[in-house]
Amino acid sequence: MECKPAFVPGCGVLESSGFAGNGLACPTNERTRLSVQRNRNVARSSRMVVRSMLQTGLFTDSNPNVRKVSPKKGDERKCMKVVYVVLESQYQSTMTAAAKSINEKSENLSMEVCGYLVEELRNPENFEMFKKDVAEANVFIGSLIFVQEIAEKVAEAVAPHRDSLDACIVFPSMPEVMRLNKLGSFSMSQLGQSKSAIASFMKKKRQQSGSSFEDGMLKLLRTLPKILKYLPVEKAQDARSFMMSFQYWLGGTPENVENFLLMIADKYVEAVPSSGQAVADPEVFPDVGLWHPLAPKMFESLAEYNKWYEEEHMPKCGLTLESPTVGLVLQRSHMITRDDCHYVSLVSELEAGGARVLPVFAGGLDFSVPVNKFYYHEGTTEANVDVVVSLTGFALVGGPAKQDHPKAVETLKKLDRPYMCCVPLVFQTFEEWRDSDLGLHPVQVALQVSLPEIDGALEPVIFAGRDGATGRSIPMQNRIETVARRAMKWANLRRRAVQDKKIA
Repeated sequence: MECKPAFVPGCGVLESSGFAGNGLACPTNERTRLSVQRNRNVARSSRMVVRSMLQTGLFTDSNPNVRKVSPKKGDERKCMKVVYVVLESQYQSTMTAAAKSINEKSENLSMEVCGYLVEELRNPENFEMFKKDVAEANVFIGSLIFVQEIAEKVAEAVAPHRDSLDACIVFPSMPEVMRLNKLGSFSMSQLGQSKSAIASFMKKKRQQSGSSFEDGMLKLLRTLPKILKYLPVEKAQDARSFMMSFQYWLGGTPENVENFLLMIADKYVEAVPSSGQAVADPEVFPDVGLWHPLAPKMFESLAEYNKWYEEEHMPKCGLTLESPTVGLVLQRSHMITRDDCHYVSLVSELEAGGARVLPVFAGGLDFSVPVNKFYYHEGTTEANVDVVVSLTGFALVGGPAKQDHPKAVETLKKLDRPYMCCVPLVFQTFEEWRDSDLGLHPVQVALQVSLPEIDGALEPVIFAGRDGATGRSIPMQNRIETVARRAMKWANLRRRAVQDKKIA
């Protein structure tokens, strides 16, 4: 099999934004001071732009109605209405697929699902529609609502109906949204106000562990439901249901989301009968690991990945151990929700251009963990990549939530390799970005350009867009080619002898 670049027609029309950020390491003290000052100015400017945009209302115009799922007209089954708000548009397609599957297969239950992306709630008409949907809902679901203005809007709309909802389930978000959580006797209404020993312990561990706290919580999710299963106390079972819900959600596949909805319906929505379908346990994926679109599975061991890649895949692509190696940093949610076309395209382009790839992922928001685990030759401190390209678009540690720049800088200085952070459109559709005189969404400028630059990232090239109807990511082929070409140039420059390097 010959490795060829994937081609996606009709994508990408603007020129690359080129360089941004302070470069690689070893500047003078004066250059360091100027770089720090520049990053502060960029962040300050981004905040001013965001405030300006809030006043003018120039945000996404995508229509939430395009993703609404309803039972067929005349359907006499009892209907459960679910309303959700998410940052990650890839969950849009899995929620839609899960609801449609239940509507097709369930004997007693039908689903009405209304979904909103966080930035759509800035539109007054969408917000009014959202409030109306919540008032009629059985279940509310929220995830990664970390923009303060949106968190306040969600709390304003949901709080008055929290007690009448059968279930209110919010995954990591701002505290005012997390306090809405309610699942049977399980509640987070006192979050941030409790003086309990457990709350104090969690706060202390968060301060000690920083951004790794969330990754520790992911590991806890693996074991705690198994323990709580054997406790007869009602509160323990409802807490277990919340933990199981989080596992289903992190699993992200249409099957996991379908079983999540069925579990909530069977246990907590009294107005609907049992679905009549068996509810499977969550399919669990590695928290960190290595991925390749042609590999038979996700790998948790570098040695196992290298064995497959070098013995089975490289010979088919004409690659050798001497080929430049490009590390790719990915979000696990895109692979497990099967929204990975933009990742596949770049992997194909790089390999077609003569590069080996080492794609790593994290299920949490601390991407320094897979970088530290997989980007060194085993048993050494020698990096096994020539350049690293992050395709998350977010800061290396903390993502869109709480950033830990010192930890990110420490990780990247130790690695000592060129680090690019490329941008997938999150808050705009591809068409909105293409047709906009402004260009990149201002919130995205702050979160996905300015903050990664403080880590030390280079070249924030937009390489993928969001489809307004499905939420799926669309690779922009001309920009995929740009990213691959730039990555190869950085990789080859690093390998070149000092006397052979030329100043442009």
